[in-house]
Amino acid sequence: MRTYSKWIRLIFVFLVFSFVSCLSRGQNVSYSEDKAGMIPVPDVLVLINGQRVQTEEEWLQFRKPEIRALFEHLVYGVSPGLPDTLIFEIKEKNGKAFGGLGIRRQVNLYFRKDRSGPVLSLLMYLPAGKLPAPVFLGLNFNGNHTVTFDRSVPLPSSWVANDDKMGITRNRATESSRGMDTSRWCVETLLRRGYGLATVYYGDIDPDFDDGFNNGVHALFRRPNDRVCPEAWGSIAAWAWGLSRCMDYLVTDRDVDKDHVAVIGHSRLGKTALWAGALDERFFLVVSNNSGCGGAALSKRVFGETVEAINSRFPHWFCGNFKNYNNREEKLPVDQHMLIALIAPRPVYIASATEDLWADPHGEFLAGVLATPVYRLFNLPGLPVTEMPPPDTPVMGTIGYHIRTGKHNITPFDWEQYLKFADIFIGKSNK
Repeated sequence: MRTYSKWIRLIFVFLVFSFVSCLSRGQNVSYSEDKAGMIPVPDVLVLINGQRVQTEEEWLQFRKPEIRALFEHLVYGVSPGLPDTLIFEIKEKNGKAFGGLGIRRQVNLYFRKDRSGPVLSLLMYLPAGKLPAPVFLGLNFNGNHTVTFDRSVPLPSSWVANDDKMGITRNRATESSRGMDTSRWCVETLLRRGYGLATVYYGDIDPDFDDGFNNGVHALFRRPNDRVCPEAWGSIAAWAWGLSRCMDYLVTDRDVDKDHVAVIGHSRLGKTALWAGALDERFFLVVSNNSGCGGAALSKRVFGETVEAINSRFPHWFCGNFKNYNNREEKLPVDQHMLIALIAPRPVYIASATEDLWADPHGEFLAGVLATPVYRLFNLPGLPVTEMPPPDTPVMGTIGYHIRTGKHNITPFDWEQYLKFADIFIGKSNK
């Protein structure tokens, strides 16, 4: 029976993969710059009524709330506020880590008084002897135990994707996956530079598959049979909401420099970091790594992954209203440069990769360029260039950008730029 079950699963995976591939082929995905950018993007400073904002005050009072509401109702969905209950349980306070270089702290976050339902397991590493420390907060893809080889970090008990990363089945993490993502986190480098790391497995917040929003933190705010409204929050909004709940804890921890918490994410979690940074102004700095469509890349370029492609493959990531713009990007009243602008005047870093055309590197760069007028309202430089820099040549204003040689990934080179960027602004703010 086990042999037959294995073959049935493999056939099912193959059929789903073939279906997804057929969807992508049917969408006529374009990688041609000659065809990209034919749809004009909205002017970030022009209100829906046609008036142009001229000052920082007008931006904050009129245009910023307008843009946020458009993204909430048309793209990511409207997120709820705080849960009725939020409990922090410190499971480990001062574990010795990395040969004494760091302190390991593990905290569980609960949302019900009886501690049932979703549990967010927050893993922290803080630099020993350099406290309180600025912290990078980010979600991880495969469990806290994959960030490090540290055996004091338990395996997640919640859903994890199967090996092909398509989220088709619900599996349990195994010890063999410990440390598999260490190159993506560079914990020792952060600690040596005086930074801490805080991370949560994203599946603890909302499992990454479409079940009608009945799992994860969605279930805290609705009954299983409730009708899903077209503006209800999708998974990206749920993951962003979870990051803010982690921030709720970090501001209470005396060993954390609560004024200098950076939110970071890669790929779909880069989209999440941008939305979290746009909604929660407690995040001092925002980093988007290879976030692509629905993240930093301009949707109206229709280059690489499109609105239809992302909604077809991942129908649970965004709100229902976003599907109205499948193959209709010209009707969408926002674009992703406006998401970057919502973070102003706080620093934001956007990163791309040369071989990651699916994420549209040029579209990610242009989002930074087109968000810059808002930073200038605050007398800040925004992105200091208008021409895309060569690979591996970072540029840093209040908006930073680089395109790294290589594939869709987050690497030590990327982290080195993020740390340099953070040094610039944390140093300035401490003077």
